[in-house]
Amino acid sequence: MAEKMELKKVEVWDGNLAAAHSLRQAQVDVVSAYPITPSTPIVETFAKFLADGYVDGEYMMVESEHAAMSGCIGASAAGGRVATATSAQGFALMVETLYQASGMRLPIVLHVVNRALASPLNVNGDHSDMYLGRDSGWIQLDTFSPQEVYDMGLMAFKIGEDHDVRLPVMVHQDGFISSHTAQNVSPLSDDEAYEFVGEFKPMNAMLDFEKPISYGVQTEEDWHFEHKARQHNDLMTKVFPKIDEVFQEFEKKTGRKYKIVEDFYMDDARVAIVALGTTVETAKLAARILRKEEKIKAGVVGIRVLRPFPFEQLGEVLKKVKAIGTLDRSSPNGTVGMLYNEISGVLMGHGVKSIVLNYVYGLGGRDITVEMIKNIFRELDQNRKARKRISPVQQFVNLRGPKLEYFDASLVNRGK
Repeated sequence: MAEKMELKKVEVWDGNLAAAHSLRQAQVDVVSAYPITPSTPIVETFAKFLADGYVDGEYMMVESEHAAMSGCIGASAAGGRVATATSAQGFALMVETLYQASGMRLPIVLHVVNRALASPLNVNGDHSDMYLGRDSGWIQLDTFSPQEVYDMGLMAFKIGEDHDVRLPVMVHQDGFISSHTAQNVSPLSDDEAYEFVGEFKPMNAMLDFEKPISYGVQTEEDWHFEHKARQHNDLMTKVFPKIDEVFQEFEKKTGRKYKIVEDFYMDDARVAIVALGTTVETAKLAARILRKEEKIKAGVVGIRVLRPFPFEQLGEVLKKVKAIGTLDRSSPNGTVGMLYNEISGVLMGHGVKSIVLNYVYGLGGRDITVEMIKNIFRELDQNRKARKRISPVQQFVNLRGPKLEYFDASLVNRGK
């Protein structure tokens, strides 16, 4: 029997410590891990919890991140509650196995501390790894603060392990900005947290010798399409209701309310920013200041669930907005940002005619300030008043040197 840890009503934790405590309180059976900055403290701290008797489980130190997820896959298929953590290059090395985990319907929890992908080498935060894995078949939850890392860390198990869902879950947080920044976190007691998550109930466990099964079979053209279509259909139809159910149950237990799409000041907003991660908190402050000081009706939309992508929920919250800025914290490398693409698809699909501008920012940990976001809101408001796009489709925010207008369709059309 694992020892219980006495926690205060309010602890001062960074995002990594919050993630580690959520794994401890869920009583994970196996953590298979290989350390990488800035996610190392999650698995390092969990290993200490286990060594100190606070967890009944196993810690597997392997030779690479590919092996880490492979170990998770084996332990989950065997019938255990399993989790790990990674970042950036480690995440990239895991990509092959991410598809294995989702295709086998294994409810592994992966904490991704988002960091730039090399080259050039950079250990600071952006969303390059998040964007790399967005089509891997995992449920993906996005957090804006250490409190949310803790909360989503607990809820991830309850969502993914549901027998109607049975899919792996990523919990994203911004490298260093969240992972290494200490804030007040209100945890549940160990008993309350475990009661909420619930005892793990394996399904199709390989160690159940009364019901022999196979994992990772070969299908080729005869059944591969049907398998992937079923997985996609379950993501789009079964996951959202389960997330809503878990969010509501968590609110009853803690008073903390979460939504698949978080919106702030959107009731009367005429301009809005759509963002991920800690930038949502910065944008909220900028919007609040502009509403008070400059009477700009600014709103903020934070995407809580990145996959499956909440098309309907976003269409509803953005339907009255006249100008939208999508903030992508990843290099588009020859196209527009992922959020720009997907938000444009949402608007087109819902018949919403809004001006949409793409702002690429914060690569490799470059700062994004309240004043910078206020300027984005101001520019959006100018476009709204002009009733047409008067700014380049895509811009880089806080880039050193002369302003670079990276993509302006009107210049291309004129042959300039």
